[in-house]
Amino acid sequence: MHRISCRLLFCLAAAFGVASGASADELQVRIGYLAHLQPRGPLLSNVIPEPLDAGRRGAELAITDSNSTGRFLKQQFELQSAESDQADELFAAAEQQHQAGIRLFVVNAPADTLRQLSQRLPDSLLLNAGSADDDLRRAQCLGNVLHTLPSRAMLADALAQFLAVRKWTRWLLVTGATADDIAYADALKRAAKRFGHKIVAEKPWSFDNDQRRSAQAEMPLFTQASEYDVVLVADERGDFGEYLPYNTWYPRPVAGTQGLTPTAWHKTVETFGAAQLQKRFEAQAGRWMNDRDFAAWMAVRSIAAAVTKLRAAEPQAIRDLALSAELPLDGFKGRKLSFRPWNGELRQPIPLVHPRALVSTSPQDGFLHPNNEMDSLGYDRPEVSCDLAGTP
Repeated sequence: MHRISCRLLFCLAAAFGVASGASADELQVRIGYLAHLQPRGPLLSNVIPEPLDAGRRGAELAITDSNSTGRFLKQQFELQSAESDQADELFAAAEQQHQAGIRLFVVNAPADTLRQLSQRLPDSLLLNAGSADDDLRRAQCLGNVLHTLPSRAMLADALAQFLAVRKWTRWLLVTGATADDIAYADALKRAAKRFGHKIVAEKPWSFDNDQRRSAQAEMPLFTQASEYDVVLVADERGDFGEYLPYNTWYPRPVAGTQGLTPTAWHKTVETFGAAQLQKRFEAQAGRWMNDRDFAAWMAVRSIAAAVTKLRAAEPQAIRDLALSAELPLDGFKGRKLSFRPWNGELRQPIPLVHPRALVSTSPQDGFLHPNNEMDSLGYDRPEVSCDLAGTP
C-alpha cells in the first residue's frame, strides 16, 4: 500500500508563501512534516495497534499552540505534511516542499531515511522526531539535524538508574530478532555496565509461534536461568514481550520495551501542566498522546521558541540558537529543556511507566553530573565524536 497525504494549514500560504488574511509585516513560518510509515510486521501480541497518525497529530497541535501566541507577535505558523510507506515517494514530497520554499522540517522516519533527507536538504534544518538510533547521537551526527525523540541510550540509562535505586541489579535479558531489538539490547548492555548491573543470562527470542495460546506453558521454561532480580526485554515491535509479565520462571518484574517502560511521553504524565497538554491533544486527535506525538510537538515548539527570540525563521540561525545555552524550552516535564551542543539531542527527563501509571522519572535522585543532571542520561560529551556546536 502506498499513501501520500498532504495536509495544509492555510493552504493558500503553502502554494504562494502568504497566508490568507495575513498582514504584510507578519512573519510567515512554514514547516514541513515528513513521515516514513514503516511496515508493522506480524504482530503476535500487540493486539492494540499503534496509531497511523502518530507524530503528525503532535505537530498539528504544536502549530495550533504556536499560533495562539504568535498572533500577538505577528507570527503565523503553517504545517505541510507528507506521509508514505515508500522512501522514494517521501523524498519526492520533501523535494516539492523544498522547492516551495520550506527549509524547516520535522521528520518521523527511521535512521537511514533521516540520513538521506539530511543529504538531500543540506540548506534546511531537520528535527528528528522518529528515530531513537544511538549512532546518530554518538558517531554519525548530522550537521543539520536536531533530535527531540530520546535515544535508546537515554531510555536505557533512565531505566538502569531506577533499577539501581531499587537494587535490582541482576538482569535476565531477552532480545528479539530485529535490528531494532538488537540495538535496544545493546543500549541496555551499555547501561548495565555504566550503572553497575550484571546480566546473568541473555536469551534470544527465536520462536515464531503465536504466544496467545502457549505463553503460560512456554514462557516459564524459556525464562529459566540463574537467579535474577528483573527481566529486561528488547522487543520494540511487540512480537512477544507482552507475554513475559506474570509468566517468568521466578516471580520477577519485567522492564524494557514492555512492563516498566522508559518513554518520552505517556498518558500517565500529568504534573507540571502536562494534564492540560494531554487534554488539548485528546480533544484534537481523539486518542492519547504518545512519544512520537510529543517529539513532533516538541520539535515544532522548539522552532517557534527560536523564531520568537530571533524574530526570523532562518534555519542556520535557529540551529545555532538551539545549540547554545540561550534557548530554554518548556516541555511540561518540570525542568527547562535544552539541546546538547555536542550532538543536538534534547535534554529531557524520562518517565518510567506501566500501562496505567507513572512509576518514576529519571534522572533519579543521587545520579549527579558536573554540569547538568539530565546529561547522566544518554551519551555525554566525552563519549561522542561529534561536536555540532563547532560544525557550521
